[in-house]
Amino acid sequence: MIIVLIGYMASGKTSIGKKLKDKLNYNFIDLDDLIEEKEDMSVTNVFKTKGEVYFRKQEAYYLKEVLKSKEDIILSVGGGTPCYSNNMNTILEAPHVKSIYLKATIPTLAEKLLRKKAKRPLIAHIKTLEEMTEFIGKHLFERISFYNQAEIHVSIDGKEKDDIIEDILLELF
Repeated sequence: MIIVLIGYMASGKTSIGKKLKDKLNYNFIDLDDLIEEKEDMSVTNVFKTKGEVYFRKQEAYYLKEVLKSKEDIILSVGGGTPCYSNNMNTILEAPHVKSIYLKATIPTLAEKLLRKKAKRPLIAHIKTLEEMTEFIGKHLFERISFYNQAEIHVSIDGKEKDDIIEDILLELF
């Protein structure tokens, strides 16, 4: 089985994915890391030098490649992945795939992202919690219809990673 973790920035897709991998003895793939490895440059540099259209084409291509695998994999995708190139349908139509939306409220995301914004070019310019909250609200509104298509929804608000893992396992098995 391939478990695809989707959700907004800072929802814990990578950190939860790595812990879930250990719990289930699955392989772990972060789609952005895979793209960086295959393109031999950071996602930021792919955007800068080749543009978003190129990045989204590569993202869709590598997503399809991973979903063809017969291995047990936890796949963490970028926050925008489900929203482009019919990727959400690709995920939902794959026969041995379960999609999980790591769902968080805007206040939870804003607080987490304000602390981590330096590592995220999309939000590095945002200075206050109010600005971050407004940005996420608008952005999440555009993406929520894609995220909500996931087969399983797990709330992360106010939970430790181990509790989130437990919720995921209860939903899966």
